[in-house]
Amino acid sequence: MKNLKKLLGVFKDRSGATVVEYCIIAGVISIAIVGGASVMGSKANNTFTTMNTKVWGS
Repeated sequence: MKNLKKLLGVFKDRSGATVVEYCIIAGVISIAIVGGASVMGSKANNTFTTMNTKVWGS
């Protein structure tokens, strides 16, 4: 009976679910940051290439 109560207590414990939720949120934020950085990086590269062409010519 004690073992059954311990087993049921594991299912009632929500702290593990909270950790998983925070990990999922952190993962989504990380993906958004990497995606945004790659888009901004390519736009910055295009801007500097255009400026270089205008200053130094073709």
